[in-house]
Amino acid sequence: MKIGKKINQNQKGKIGYGSVKKVLFILLLLVSYNALSWGLTAHRIIGEIAQNHISKKAKKNLKRVFGQESLAFNANWMDLMKSNPDYSYMWSWHYCTIPDDKTYEQIGTPPEKDIIWALNNTMGQLKSDTLNIDEERFALRLLIHLVGDIHQPLHVGNGKDKGGNDVKVLFFGKKSNLHRVWDSEMIDYQKLSFTEWTRMLDNYEKKEIKKLQSSTVLTWANESKMLRASVYDIKGKDISYRYIYEHKYQVQIRLKEAGIRLAGILNEIYK
Repeated sequence: MKIGKKINQNQKGKIGYGSVKKVLFILLLLVSYNALSWGLTAHRIIGEIAQNHISKKAKKNLKRVFGQESLAFNANWMDLMKSNPDYSYMWSWHYCTIPDDKTYEQIGTPPEKDIIWALNNTMGQLKSDTLNIDEERFALRLLIHLVGDIHQPLHVGNGKDKGGNDVKVLFFGKKSNLHRVWDSEMIDYQKLSFTEWTRMLDNYEKKEIKKLQSSTVLTWANESKMLRASVYDIKGKDISYRYIYEHKYQVQIRLKEAGIRLAGILNEIYK
């Protein structure tokens, strides 16, 4: 599926459409929306880490497309568009399903497509150098967001509980679900800004960076799948300090890996 063709058929190509009021309306709608995605802070952390590792050429091209807007600024655009029915065709692109006893190669890409397909398709089109600037902006916003999503373990679901959304828990006594705990609550409860998180996490050595950036989209999905058993080890319905202590490093590592890998993709696209 060519991004530009899909956009044009649905009049979705102009990413900069609408007024400030329309954007604010979308943001208000999202206050109560349980998005299937890393939370706002997590995506900004990933974007900011990537910003620290992109090449001069990539920076120049991103400025051409986004102006003064950073990767962190654009990281949540795809979630914001969940409130717009014109973009409903992208809902299934935020995740994939790989049952515990299957591989992705065995189950294949579903008819509605998924995050593995969307990432490979988007990267391919960006590397093709055939997109106009509106299509390029659209594709980059997808890329920035989806690289983050696939590193959240519950975005690679087991096919049983909607990526943990059906697993009801109490987070420090408040009703929640396992997906939301991983998307945002374990991150946001620390009350750190995305820039503070970035300063704390962005500490990979060059050798580690090179290794991370040589991996594939399917590798990232399989890594998330491998973490699932630990994610579901909740010992009842109450999640608080112990669970966070046992899983905080997994969260931090996935955020770092996503940011470093996003930078690697952008450097490859604009080499």
